[in-house]
Amino acid sequence: MNNSFGHNIRLTIWGASHAEKLGVDIEGVPQGISLTEMDFLPDLERRRSGKLGTTPRHEKDLPFVSEGVDSSITTGGKIRIEFRNENVRSGDYSLFENQPRPSHVDLVARRKYGPDFDLRGSGIFSGRMTLGLVAAGVVAKKLLRGITFRTSITEIAGQKDESRFEELIRDAAFRGDSLGAVIECRAEGVPCSLGEPYFDSAESVISHLLFSIPGIKGVEFGSGFEGVRLPGSKRNDPIIDAHGHTLTNNEGGINGGITNGNPLVVRVAVKPAASISIEQNTFSFSSSKMETLRIPGRHDSLIALRAMVVVEAMIAFALADLSLYDR
Repeated sequence: MNNSFGHNIRLTIWGASHAEKLGVDIEGVPQGISLTEMDFLPDLERRRSGKLGTTPRHEKDLPFVSEGVDSSITTGGKIRIEFRNENVRSGDYSLFENQPRPSHVDLVARRKYGPDFDLRGSGIFSGRMTLGLVAAGVVAKKLLRGITFRTSITEIAGQKDESRFEELIRDAAFRGDSLGAVIECRAEGVPCSLGEPYFDSAESVISHLLFSIPGIKGVEFGSGFEGVRLPGSKRNDPIIDAHGHTLTNNEGGINGGITNGNPLVVRVAVKPAASISIEQNTFSFSSSKMETLRIPGRHDSLIALRAMVVVEAMIAFALADLSLYDR
């Protein structure tokens, strides 16, 4: 099982949703960078549950930096950031061994890793593992001087009118259902020249990390799918100055896999959470036929709310990894 990514700066997530601890190891961070446990709190708070549409599972999510930092300064060695799991209900997941949840990982995980694979909290596949990704993003941002991020939800269940978002979320939560959404992340101040041809292009590295986030089903840059419906004469981005700034930004800040100095614009499609309270009909191994399934437990009706900071973190990590090529 490969839980690592990165060439110049590398992250490895470990643990599981209902294990005693989970966390992330980060290698390749240069020596001499200021890093304290307080630095992680703002982004971890953005991921925290408790808001309308999020799971009622409450965890403290307090980071503990156990390696790689001495007197609040990075040592150049491996950085390890740990989190404890305290509010678990493992009994909620026992029935999925017989009746796997629709659109969930239960069935394929056991077929790939064997019948003893631990389904509690979805194990390594759980969205809770994104705690480590957010922490890695905080470290990555330390390497990205002058780059700022703005991340928001631009669409929920096909609705782009923000005034309706709360109503949609509240209705789904009341019904025990879930909704999909589109998240947009804009990175300002990205320098020109990040990215390598083909396999380590800016789009390739960013997309790899974004698709590693549970629930992400689509990624687009700039005008994305809408842009391909235009002719080149209307979609091309005219260059307006010697710095390479463009009149429009249909390319999303990337040409030929290399950042061009304009804002990086990335959107991701986040699917509706598979675990819902509404009854569903799905296959049962005990009866060898489809039967009614009601999923117990605590779940998000809009996982995009907590995924925004995770998307931002992975884009930051990708940019940090690419920036170290040039160094």
